[in-house]
Amino acid sequence: MAPDKNRATAAAILPLVGGAKNITSVAHCMTRLRLGLADRSLVDDDALKALPAVMGVVEDDTYQIVLGPGTVARVTPELEAMVAESGPGAEPRPEAPEHAPTAAELAAQGAAIKEARKAKNATPFKLFLRRIANIFVPLIPALIGCGIIAGFNGLLVNLEWLPSITPALAAMASGFMALIAVFVGYNTAKEFGGTPILGGAVASIIVYAGVANIEAFGQKLSPGQGGVLGALGAAVLATYIEKWCRKWVPEAVDVLVTPTLTVLLAGLVTIFGLMFLAGEVSTGIGTAADWLLDNTGAFAGLVLGGLFLPLVMLGLHQALIPIHTTLIEQQGFTVLLPILAMAGAGQVGCAIAVYKRLRHNTSIRTTIKSALPAGFLGVGEPLIYGVSLPLGRPFVTACVGGAAGGAFIGFFSMLGDKVGSTAIGPSGWALFPLLDGNKNLGLTAAIYAGGLLIGYLVGFFATYFFGFSKQMLVDLNADVDAGESPTARAEAEPTPAKAPATI
Repeated sequence: MAPDKNRATAAAILPLVGGAKNITSVAHCMTRLRLGLADRSLVDDDALKALPAVMGVVEDDTYQIVLGPGTVARVTPELEAMVAESGPGAEPRPEAPEHAPTAAELAAQGAAIKEARKAKNATPFKLFLRRIANIFVPLIPALIGCGIIAGFNGLLVNLEWLPSITPALAAMASGFMALIAVFVGYNTAKEFGGTPILGGAVASIIVYAGVANIEAFGQKLSPGQGGVLGALGAAVLATYIEKWCRKWVPEAVDVLVTPTLTVLLAGLVTIFGLMFLAGEVSTGIGTAADWLLDNTGAFAGLVLGGLFLPLVMLGLHQALIPIHTTLIEQQGFTVLLPILAMAGAGQVGCAIAVYKRLRHNTSIRTTIKSALPAGFLGVGEPLIYGVSLPLGRPFVTACVGGAAGGAFIGFFSMLGDKVGSTAIGPSGWALFPLLDGNKNLGLTAAIYAGGLLIGYLVGFFATYFFGFSKQMLVDLNADVDAGESPTARAEAEPTPAKAPATI
């Protein structure tokens, strides 16, 4: 998307969310523009969804506009600049006249489901998981970039090409992972209300080479022991120590005493406690993941692939982010992400089946046609919230497709052919450049492609044959754009006396 188009998209979004004055924060993740809003009622959902660049909207703790990978990273700074430059926010837009396209009805149902889910997700535990996600999500672009370089470098090494270049590429790919604990500590302190650089300073102890000379619990420590989990715990501890110091240390000496006590106390606990404990937990995570896929691979894949979308609905998927990162830090790739990506494949197969089943509903078919390309690339929100979730049964059959694809990849794990990803974030076809495993890249890519194909096919057939009741087909198979109701269609096209029953 050209710079002028990015700015045009931002300019189109701004008044539809209530103007600059209604925006309290602007951020983005892999696919979504995340806005903090002062007044939710000022947002024109229908007009936003109608914008060509907008794939959908998701309402959670922030208002999230799905723009897709790449686009969101370019539109966000344009919107931030406009918010900074703009004066008072735009007046609330008048409500759009009522209409009855089925796609709009589904979008309204999806919004209601999301609102209910948001209320249910506002528990202390789930809010904590969101904070954990906020720590790791900003790291995803670096994980992706370094992961792709690592994969490319591995290919060159295997082919014995450019031997003078591969060491440099290895340094580029590994540098970030060597220091990821520092970035986790920085983001953790920032998220929990501390001074970010102090969180990074305490976390940097974990990766310092000199810790190899220190003994804790009767064992020599090793640089990096505890990894991102140790960094997370160390930075949280540092934040609470800093807050305590700010409360009790006199202002005259605060600038000297508070940083010193924060790094000293949190550092001692990190060295003589957290590094060892977090190291044991990290090792346990890696061992558990390997055991699970080695011994129950097909079943584990079926469960993980089938339940991932419901986990997303419940907000529990955020608990997986530190696990992914720990596995990447330990093993070089996470074996869980390719399995979880099968949920998106089931969703794509489901959407194609809905498109085939609802031959006369041009509104839903148009929505699916516009969202499918993004779905193939792993951006599933438009299909989930605009099609399958509001329809109900197709959401379940999409999960069945994901379970089948996950079982396929898990089965090969049991045979010793592990499929992993060197980064988190991408899914679908976009995951191919990040694939890695314990066998050659060609076999790894073939297994992943096979899982996608299984997910597409099972999601399609499960939805085609079991995703609709007879009444759903009657109600939904109407050419709404032409103003035709299900009753009118039934009167105009009476069912033949000996017609076979509709599935």
